[in-house]
Amino acid sequence: MTSEFAKKMQLKIDYNNMMADYIGREEGFTFEQLNQNKTLVNKAFKTVKENRGLGMMGWTELPYNQKEIVADIISTAKDIKKKFDNFVVLGIGGSALGPIAVFQALCHLRHNELPKSKRKAPKLYVEDNVDPERMNALLDVLDLNKTMFNVVTKSGATSETMAQYLIIMDILKKRFGDKAKDHMIATTSANKGNLIKIAKEEGLKTFYIPDGVGGRFSELCPVGLLPAAVVGVDIKALLKGAAYMDKLCKNKDITKNPALMTALLEVLSMKRGRNISVMMPYADSLKYIADWYCQLWGESLGKAVDNDGNYVYAGQTPVKALGVTDQHSQVQLYREGPFDKVITIIGVENFRSEVQISNGCEAIPDVNFLCGHTMNELINTEREATEYALTTAKRANFTIMLPEVNAFTIGQLLYMFEMETAYAGAMLNIDTFNQPGVEGGKNATYALFGRKGYENTKKEMDSAPKKNPEYMI
Repeated sequence: MTSEFAKKMQLKIDYNNMMADYIGREEGFTFEQLNQNKTLVNKAFKTVKENRGLGMMGWTELPYNQKEIVADIISTAKDIKKKFDNFVVLGIGGSALGPIAVFQALCHLRHNELPKSKRKAPKLYVEDNVDPERMNALLDVLDLNKTMFNVVTKSGATSETMAQYLIIMDILKKRFGDKAKDHMIATTSANKGNLIKIAKEEGLKTFYIPDGVGGRFSELCPVGLLPAAVVGVDIKALLKGAAYMDKLCKNKDITKNPALMTALLEVLSMKRGRNISVMMPYADSLKYIADWYCQLWGESLGKAVDNDGNYVYAGQTPVKALGVTDQHSQVQLYREGPFDKVITIIGVENFRSEVQISNGCEAIPDVNFLCGHTMNELINTEREATEYALTTAKRANFTIMLPEVNAFTIGQLLYMFEMETAYAGAMLNIDTFNQPGVEGGKNATYALFGRKGYENTKKEMDSAPKKNPEYMI
């Protein structure tokens, strides 16, 4: 991969429509205001730089330290392609959202519906819920003889994932006996938790999640790389894209560091009461990038207390949208509703295919004007029109442009959002990498199921005020 190619594929960040020149001083920022926050920016840059590879920032080294792991993943994926028609990920949160996002971005948009001769890779299913109807529906369409399962949980204590594991492993053992292990791969911690113990007992092929990589930052480790490789994604290019973005993010100059600039703009916007962050890609291939981003941004920044123990109730609610679909459902609110949002538009310069709009309806000018153009022109024109409509209504928005959607540009995009999140958390003076709010819900579930060690939580729940039937309809 040449430096010329990398430069050609570099993401472009256009933040004009966050600036006072375009949306007015009341809603936009001047460059003087950005410079007034130089101390905040420098401190955040220093914090992230000094903590690279340490604690829960192990994800910063993933573009560089996985040569042997990547070789193993590629070899394993090649073997899976030969033997299996289906690859099923059992996971939730980051263990599911990342694989879904990359699959949607880099594979045929109807991958699972293609005949095997055209697909040239197994079908991918990512089971990120415990709806019983969904589980039975999955089993109805799978030929277990041709299916490999990948159970993914770092702790091995994730109730949803382990429930799926118990169900599937029971079915596999009943069908295949001691050959059940040939239909299951585990992705988990190397040295702690329940799943590694189970994997060793069952003799499962195992990939490891590094200790310093949390779920929402795990797409560029085996959690995401294995499913991606199985469906034919160039995972080396994905990591090279991340490394290229990392190089850009090592620049202390905010005007040359895309993640540092967007983090500052988001944090300053939060301080102005813009507590909603809308992610709106204009490409179906990027639809689930918005879902992945919602977990990354919401779980990382939504914190009650800061690093000094002060109650700050930080965070910004992430919202996913899809252009042009949500021009017809959400943009009315974004343009004329409260001034409480920052809209991030993602565009694609060159799509991987072109569709001509056919001639016809010559007697109807309101339709015929489309003839002779392409759907490519139409979607990008609508993106530009939405940007214009938001800007003229003085709504804060900025645009990320991908030259095209490929493994290198997706690697850049994922890593940029991870770095943006790390910088934003440092600017907010919070712990970006914990998730106490999530743990509260988990603990309540354990207590209701009678799990040992959660008796006090169960007592607290039992003593909570009973629901008043008068407040029910």
